Amino acid sequence: MKAVRYHSYGETDVLVHEEADKPQPGPGEVLVKVAGAAFNPVDGSIRAGFFPQVFPLVLPHTPSYDVSGTVAEVGAGVTGWTEGDAVVAFLPIAGRGAAAEYAIAPAETLAAAPRVGDLADAAALPSVGLTAWQALFEHVGLKPDQTILINGAGGAVGAYATQLAVRAGAVVTATGSSRSVERLRSYGAQRVIDHTETPLHDAVAGERFDVVLNLVWYPTPDGIARLLDLVVDGGAFANTVPPAPESADRGVRVLQVFARSDAEQLAELVSRVDAGDLAIHVAQRRPLAELRAVHEQAAAGTLPGKTVLVP
Repeated sequence: MKAVRYHSYGETDVLVHEEADKPQPGPGEVLVKVAGAAFNPVDGSIRAGFFPQVFPLVLPHTPSYDVSGTVAEVGAGVTGWTEGDAVVAFLPIAGRGAAAEYAIAPAETLAAAPRVGDLADAAALPSVGLTAWQALFEHVGLKPDQTILINGAGGAVGAYATQLAVRAGAVVTATGSSRSVERLRSYGAQRVIDHTETPLHDAVAGERFDVVLNLVWYPTPDGIARLLDLVVDGGAFANTVPPAPESADRGVRVLQVFARSDAEQLAELVSRVDAGDLAIHVAQRRPLAELRAVHEQAAAGTLPGKTVLVP
C-alpha cells in the first residue's frame, strides 16, 4: 500500500510518500480502509521532534491521527464492527497514523461515521470536535445563559466550540479572521469580532465574560494575562494552547485542556452532525501524496484551514 511516513525527525522533507506493508489488525484492533486523514498542527511539531518524551514514536512513523473510512478487517476479540462499516476515530497520537491507504485503529476508539456528507470529510471531526466538547462540558461545565468568549473561533476547534456553545444556550462572542466571519455568524454566534479589522480588546472594552476559551497561541505571557482580565470574578479560563498561567486571582479557574479519545463522546458528536445540529467544515481536500506540501504550508502559516488528505 501507499503511505506517507518519516524515518527520522526533521523538517518537512523527511516526509516520504512510499510503499509500506499493509498492516494487520491484532487483538482488539480494526483495519480501516482510509477515506480521509485530517492534518492537525501538532503533526508538524511531532515530526520536527519537539515532543519526543510526550509522544514517543516508533520510526518509521505514519502521521495523522484523525481518520475516517470503512472497516476492512477485524482482529481477534473485536465485537460490534463488521467489514464495510463506515467509521471515524481519534487514533493514539504516538501510534500508527492514518496517512496511508489502510490504518490500524484500536476498536475502542471507533464510532460510526456520520450518515450525511462525504465520508472523507468526516476525518475533520474526531480530535478537534472532542477538544471542543471536553473543553466546554468537562472542564468548564458551560451552562445556559452564560457568556463565553471563544478566541480563535475561526479554527477547527473553535468552529465546533461555537456551535456547541450556541446549542448549549450560551451567549457566544467569537473571534476570527475576515474569511471566517460569515461562517461563524451562520453557526449562531451572537457576536463575531473580525480581529483583522478591530483588535479584540478594543472590541470588548469594559466587558467581562463568564468563560473565556482561548485557542490562540501567544508568544509572550502578556497576551494570556490580558485574556484573563476578560473573565469575571469566579469565572473560567480554558486554554488549549500551552502554556497556560499556573494560577489567577479573583477566583478565576484556569483550565488547561488536553483532549483524549472518547468513542462515546465522538458518537454524540456524530449524532449531532446527522441531526443537522453540528456542521463539519473542511477548507480543502488534498491527495495523500501532497501531505508534505500541507506540512510546508502549515509551517509557513499559509494553510487555508482544515485539510483532509485522501488516499
